[in-house]
Amino acid sequence: MIHPKDILYEDNHLIVVNKRCGYLVQPDCETDEALENDIKTMIKVRDHKPGDVFLGVVHRIDRPVSGAVLFAKTSKALTRLNEMIRSGEIHKTYWAITEARPDVEEGTLTHYIVRDGRTNRSRAYDKPKADGKKAVLNYHVAGCSTRYTLVEVELLTGRHHQIRAQLSKIGCPIKGDLKYGAKRSNPDGGISLHSRRVEFLHPVRKEMITITAPVPKDNLWEFFETM
Repeated sequence: MIHPKDILYEDNHLIVVNKRCGYLVQPDCETDEALENDIKTMIKVRDHKPGDVFLGVVHRIDRPVSGAVLFAKTSKALTRLNEMIRSGEIHKTYWAITEARPDVEEGTLTHYIVRDGRTNRSRAYDKPKADGKKAVLNYHVAGCSTRYTLVEVELLTGRHHQIRAQLSKIGCPIKGDLKYGAKRSNPDGGISLHSRRVEFLHPVRKEMITITAPVPKDNLWEFFETM
């Protein structure tokens, strides 16, 4: 269930929740246990809603990823937020803890992502591919420990496993991400990728909203957050 402290922002039009790793955003064919359903249940009970609760998923993050996820509470807000997603007006910043430090401290990565549906894995290529989708992100090194590097990523496109595939392509797999070349798994089964910040113009009130998601309860994450 949703804990009140997991709610990062809420008004009549939208809600932003800090997702735990290992948690689906939406239910799939195998389970109904997902953040979307838990938020609906929470709102129904808390607000004494007699009927179905409307909740629209604006964007998703992978199951092993933690951090801020934006939902619309009205169809009007969902329509406007979906338009903003398509036009690149919702800005998403991620934190990734990587096993290696990028050769260049900051820059732009441009690759062409090809998704393999059988393995649920994406591969990043340097040159265009017939079935590839262009993937672009900005990054910079935001901190270092003795073994790991904190990389801040500004996501400019939304491709399947984009950050995971692109960082792996440059030799910097995300900690715990065995699918993309990490040496070992994390104790919680997740990966060290966190949806840190979401920024957008409120779809109704037309004021800028900036929401920052606290990092998971973990010594390494907390070291990077407080350094």
